[in-house]
Amino acid sequence: MNYVLRIGFAATLFISGISHAYLYVHGYQYIPTIGAAFVAQAGISFALAVLILAGGPGWLRWAGALVAGGAVVAFALSRTVGLFGFSERGWQPTPHAAISVAAELLTVGLWLGWVVMTHQPLRRRNRKVTLRRRLANPGANEKPSVR
Repeated sequence: MNYVLRIGFAATLFISGISHAYLYVHGYQYIPTIGAAFVAQAGISFALAVLILAGGPGWLRWAGALVAGGAVVAFALSRTVGLFGFSERGWQPTPHAAISVAAELLTVGLWLGWVVMTHQPLRRRNRKVTLRRRLANPGANEKPSVR
């Protein structure tokens, strides 16, 4: 299952990166600040996709979810209040806006699934650690009595 998740993460990040790179080359490079953000997002998405696919550490998945979530927030801002003086309407440019948002939402969804599957609740984990410490060193947790 871990391998399937890695492929999913890599695919969704790669698709988002391709979409942003395409838009950068086809006009967004001339938009101040936004153009640089598009090329940075594309490059970071490509790098994360390759590293996650290669079996990199779990924090790369957190980074991928952060990049994808940030792109969705930036998309929403550009459609509402504007972002660095830039605004667009609806799902323009088609189909790249919809493809990119879908890929980024899937990335965040895969991350949520991975978190749920791989991480025990914190309380449960702490109880196990405490129990192991007590078994390994009985008497270490006893407090000295003050008389």
